Amino acid sequence: MIRALLIGREPGTELGYHYVAEPPYDAVVIGSLSLAELLWFREERVLTALAEEKPVYLYTPGLPAAPKNRALAGSLTAAQRELKNWGVLFTDGGRKKLITAEEARILRASGRMPSPGAVLTPLAKEILEGTK
Repeated sequence: MIRALLIGREPGTELGYHYVAEPPYDAVVIGSLSLAELLWFREERVLTALAEEKPVYLYTPGLPAAPKNRALAGSLTAAQRELKNWGVLFTDGGRKKLITAEEARILRASGRMPSPGAVLTPLAKEILEGTK
């Protein structure tokens, strides 16, 4: 099983990772964020993982509920947009399988393709297309 650094609470849905608190790890899963954490997100381990092109997933049911205050809700939406721009992949743990670079290498070596509806990280897509 692929090792993932867990930030926050463990997701309520099985995402297919073995969670660890220390390196080494192949991916990062953000299981939960408070309002303040989302608004001022600067988690060093996540930023490092993004810089190293490791996949980072944000479990969306672990996000705070949208506040009734319109200005605050707008700021939280902007914070989520910023995370997406950085390359954080949002998941609700649904039927779509997240394919990391490591999983893509295994699939390619065995001559298989990901299941329909799978979500590929950018590096996984390059690996499966044969450009990496």
